[in-house]
Parts: sequence; C-alpha cells; structure tokens
Amino acid sequence: MPILNLIALIIYYVLVVIIVGIIVLVLLRVAVDYADLNPFAWTKLTVRRYSDPLVNPVRRGLMRVGLDQRLAPLVTILIAILAGWFFWKLVTSVLFTVDGIILSVLTHAPIKLLGFILFGILAVYSLLIMMRVIFSWGMTYGSRLMRFLIHVTEPILGPARRMIPSVGMWDISPILVILLLQLLQTAVAEMLIR
Repeated sequence: MPILNLIALIIYYVLVVIIVGIIVLVLLRVAVDYADLNPFAWTKLTVRRYSDPLVNPVRRGLMRVGLDQRLAPLVTILIAILAGWFFWKLVTSVLFTVDGIILSVLTHAPIKLLGFILFGILAVYSLLIMMRVIFSWGMTYGSRLMRFLIHVTEPILGPARRMIPSVGMWDISPILVILLLQLLQTAVAEMLIR
C-alpha cells in the first residue's frame, strides 16, 4: 500500500536523522574534550549538557564490567546505530504484517490473514529477544527498557535456559530460541502466506 510505504519512508528518514545527530553530538563531545577547552566555557558546558545523558550510562556500564571508560563515546555511537537498526526492523516487521493483514481482509483470504498475524508476532518476538541479548551487555536490569524486555521474553527464555545447557560461561539458549522462531516464521510464510 502506498500509504504504508510513505510511513516507512518517513520513519526511516527520521531515524537516520536521529542516529546522525547522536553521532555528531558524541563526536563533538570527543573533539571538545581533546581540545582541552576551559571546563566552564559555554561550548564545553553545552556539549556536555546534551551528551551526558547518552554517554554517562554507557560509561557506568563499561566501568561495571571492568572496561576502559574512555571507550564510552565509541560504544555510545555503536549502541545508537544498533538501537536504530532494531527499531527499523521492528517497524518493517509491523508494517509488513499490517500490509498483509489489510490485503488479506480485502481479498477475503482468512488463511493468509492468520499467516500474516502469526508471522508478525514471531518477527516482533524474535526482535525483542535479540534486543534483550544485545542490550543486556550495556544496560542495567533496573532500566525500564530492560525490565520490559525481560518481562516479555522470560516466558520463553526461562524454560529454554533450563532445558539447554550453557556452553562454558555463555548462555546459548536465546540463540537457539531465535533460530526456532525463525524456522517457525519460515514455515508460516511457506504454508499460510504463500
């Protein structure tokens, strides 16, 4: 549908502008820090005021795991890009599902309708599990986003973690659950949507 394509395009460009803005702000912070400006100068205070909410949580997370806190700006940029990618995947999955549901309703295809609904649920759930795994490396479990991700994904990951043994210190159950969800997604696409 043309309206959904327009919505996707607008969301994509807004997302790119936000990511580029974060990257520019963090790089500006690095440049101001290395320029060794007066700490009370307007430029340094302004850049710090806007970049501290982005960089400081990452810095604390790096210190918690024993890594060098000077990596915080680089990790902040990588997290912004990764979070933007996750959001974009979520948007495309939802819009694909909505487009398929509308098309199924208009063509009176109840089996395709069921297929698109299942496909969308599996896609969003896989994405939420990936987000939980990636964000658990740098976010505290006290943050709202992590609490939400744990609350939503634990009903599947909890039993999987008990059934699948960890490999050394690594918990591989999320990887296997994502592979299983993608297998189910492929089966739904082949059997119900085709």
